[in-house]
Amino acid sequence: MIAPSQRFTKIPPYLFGEIAAAKRKAIAEGKDLIDLGIGDPDQPTPAPIIEALTRAAHDPQTHRYDETNAGWTPFLEAVSTWAKRRFGISIDPLTEAMLLIGSKEGLSHLAWSYIDPGDISLVPDPAYTVYKVNTLMAGGECHIMPCLEENGFLPDLTAIPTDVAKKAKLLWLNYPNNPTGAIAPIEFYRDAVAFAKEYNLLLVNDAAYAEVYYDDYRPVSVLEVEGAKDVSIELHSLSKMFNMTGWRIGFAIGNAEAVGTLNRLKSNLDSKQFPAISLAAAHALLELDNQPTLDLYKKRRDILCDGLTALGWNVTKPKAALYVWTRVPEGYNAMSFAKKLLEEAGVLVIPGIGYGQYGENYIRMSLTVMGDKNGELLTEAVRRIGAMAL
Repeated sequence: MIAPSQRFTKIPPYLFGEIAAAKRKAIAEGKDLIDLGIGDPDQPTPAPIIEALTRAAHDPQTHRYDETNAGWTPFLEAVSTWAKRRFGISIDPLTEAMLLIGSKEGLSHLAWSYIDPGDISLVPDPAYTVYKVNTLMAGGECHIMPCLEENGFLPDLTAIPTDVAKKAKLLWLNYPNNPTGAIAPIEFYRDAVAFAKEYNLLLVNDAAYAEVYYDDYRPVSVLEVEGAKDVSIELHSLSKMFNMTGWRIGFAIGNAEAVGTLNRLKSNLDSKQFPAISLAAAHALLELDNQPTLDLYKKRRDILCDGLTALGWNVTKPKAALYVWTRVPEGYNAMSFAKKLLEEAGVLVIPGIGYGQYGENYIRMSLTVMGDKNGELLTEAVRRIGAMAL
């Protein structure tokens, strides 16, 4: 059999594929597993969205290719209306917005749209693996930006060497953050936009968790910064927003040239999403919120964080996103402690090293827990962890 392309030699196994294998093994061995692993919403898609899909699917116009330029027109118009209402930003639905088949593919294809062999991406660490992996697959190089706890898990842009910044093409950001749950204030985005302008970078803001937030906090958009559209593209996803991971729909907004470049690549790779899904997503953006799910996540967050704190852990309650990110106890690294939790407590977590070298001493726990109704599985997870010998 012929060998795959050389680019694949640079790509590590997909993190969640390995986690899924460990999960299958534990279940096969009869373990009663509490899965705090992958951040896939466990609650159903709200019924009004499903009803909107049913109506749209009965319309024969949705059964053919979506031959619009960048996505089903009512969907992009809904995106523009939502962005104005949510962030106070004006988006031209014809030139500054486009449909994505989930934000993951949009992020991946942005790397392929801009990175040539030898080009540099400025990649945060720890971070969602897609930024680094797709830069490498496109033949590019990654300059790692450490995101440290003492800096609120924000990268220090002033620490990037000038010669590196001048050669770089993409600056990747992700707030609210996966895996740390960190948030970015508008002041950070102002500095990031100024940095991108100074060094002629495209700022790519992965805002997939912008609608998952708690208490009195509300995430901001980089596009709220004056002049941000000159250098920024922001990606959103309905996956976490409305429990629609399997529906595969999201959108990109921002700089018209960047949106157009991404669309030029995608138009040669895919034929957009099923238009009925686009119409259901438009209905969600215009008419719905997902507050019942957010209330459940908040309850789970409080049970998990308060419980671990009572056990003597130093845990910070996240203000947004789906994750609790915490240091492992002395004497362990990320992998060894994740293995201990799985084998001794039947609790599956993600070792932070999977998100980069600066995640080595951390684990990530997700607030999406299949089978949990009202926080009882989080209570049980804390009980099991407390019963372990450390």
